[in-house]
Order: sequence, then C-alpha cells, then structure tokens
Amino acid sequence: MAKRALVTGISGQDGAYLSRLLIQQGYEVFGMVRRSSHSGIAEHRLRWLGILDKVKLLDGDLLDLSSIMRLISEVQPDEVYNLAAQSFVTSSWQQPVLTANVTAVGVTNILEAIRLNRPQARFYQASSSEMYGRIQEPVQSESTPFYPRSPYAVAKLYGHWITVNYRESFGLHASSGILFNHESPLRGLEFVTRKVTDGVARIKLGLNKDLRLGNIEAKRDWGHAADYVRAMWLMLQQDHADDYVIATGTTTSVREMCKIAFGHVGIDMDEHLVIDPTFYRPAEVEILLGNPAKAKQVLGWAPQIDLQTMIVEMVEADLDRLQHPTVVSRS
Repeated sequence: MAKRALVTGISGQDGAYLSRLLIQQGYEVFGMVRRSSHSGIAEHRLRWLGILDKVKLLDGDLLDLSSIMRLISEVQPDEVYNLAAQSFVTSSWQQPVLTANVTAVGVTNILEAIRLNRPQARFYQASSSEMYGRIQEPVQSESTPFYPRSPYAVAKLYGHWITVNYRESFGLHASSGILFNHESPLRGLEFVTRKVTDGVARIKLGLNKDLRLGNIEAKRDWGHAADYVRAMWLMLQQDHADDYVIATGTTTSVREMCKIAFGHVGIDMDEHLVIDPTFYRPAEVEILLGNPAKAKQVLGWAPQIDLQTMIVEMVEADLDRLQHPTVVSRS
C-alpha cells in the first residue's frame, strides 16, 4: 500500500513543493487547510504546480486540538509534516499572541494528537534559522546557541524544543529541520525576495517606477524551496529522528540579490531602488549563514539550485504572471 502523508500548511510554498515531491515518491497526500470564505484562493500554489487534483484537502486548524485529533484518526498517516505557521516575521510584532498560538502551541497540538492516536507516525517540524537571531557564532550549526529576535522566532523556538521534548519523552520519531531562507516563484509577495522579483518585473513592464525596501545590507543564506523540501522528506526516512540545519553555506546581502534581479532585465538598480526606513524591523537580524555539513553527511543532501538561477526563475515567473493574469492570483 502507498504511504500516507498529512501536510499542514499544504497551501503554502513549502507545502506545495513537498506535496509534489511526495506524489512523485508514490505517496497518498492529505493536506490540512483552514476553512475560508475565499474558496479556491488557498489552493493556487497547488494549481500552479499542477497537483491540485492529486491531493486531498481536509478542514482543520492548528488551534483546534479536536480537529487535529480527528484528522490523525481519519487519515492514519505514516508521516506528518507540520509546515503551517504565522510565518511572516514582520507581522509577528503586530500579532504576537496569534503568532505564539499558531506557531508555538499549534506544534504541541499536533504532537499530542500523534502521541495519542498514531504514535508510530513520523513527524517533521519546520524550524527556522530566525531562531539564531543575534548570532552567537559566525556560522550556525545544530549546536549553535539560539538568540531569537522576533515574536516569530521565539514561537519557532518553542516549536523546535517541544519537538525535541516529545522525541525524548515519548519516543516519537520527531525531527526538526532548521531551515535557512528558501525561496521560489511560489513565495508570498510579503517576503523580500518575492517583493524584489515582483517589483523588478513591474518596473520592467512600466507598471511601477520604484522598488522600496528597508535594510538592504542584511545578509541571508538563500536556497530554493524545491531543494529544501527534499531534505524534509529525507529526515523522515532515517532510522532515528534528529535535527538538521538545511542551508547552502553561502550568505548574500539583499543588495546583491537585488542586483541579480535588476541585472537580469537590464535595468540600472540605482535608478529605481529606494531605501524606506518604514520597512526596518524593530530588531534586525543582520546576517545568517548555515552549516549544512550534518545534513550532507547523514542525509546525503546538498542544494542543487544556486541563487542566480533561483532569482532569474522568480523574475521570469513574475513577468509571466503580470503579462498573463488569471482569475485566481498565482502570487
């Protein structure tokens, strides 16, 4: 029989790419989605990848333990991937309680439902490099101390440690991927990479004149989401659960990333890029750089798509979207 996977956050960037990978691996894929009056909007990434008709979407909510218990009992999954969260760092300062409830306590709800109803299922938790925050080491590994700098990062840190706790307390096969920034054409418009590629496409097409950004000297370790979901799957194929840093091992500034995007369409960045202080964070994370050595050694994982290729892909996708709009936004 085909393995069954339950994916929370299936309508997001990572959920969509992970679902495609699982389908390619022969899985039966179930996705938990919150009920919304905006029917169809949450499904656009799955539709964009051509897999909407290959997954089964079920109503549920991380804040509602009873709904998660019901889903675990109904699906009887072999693997559970928790990718759902309030995942936009900037919004976490405006919605700190919601962020804590969804991104932190929601993890406990899933783990508890698995413990009670399907303890043999393997669990993946989406941890984040934002947990490192004010970095304590120049290159961050699984042993680097955490210093979160936003409500989002604090909530992610809780989710990370409760996963470790359930693994050690109850023997669950529960792993966390400490993922550094990963992007794609399916990234939301609120994230800086997509804001840049969409903005560059709009300027190229004459729809906008300027691209307004905050701290363009911040540096991040950027990879492609399609690469990173492969690491998630590999973690749950191991005999023993563990935690892994997933990163490229290279850091690039927002400024340099912008140069790639503007350069691809032949536009002078300096004529259109505007620094806007309103986009600065209350507490900035200046640089993140991951060490993926453990993932390479244990999982056999390595990124296959470089930053230049990824940004060009994103710019081209945004040019296509803007020139061929659809009824349901694919952004």
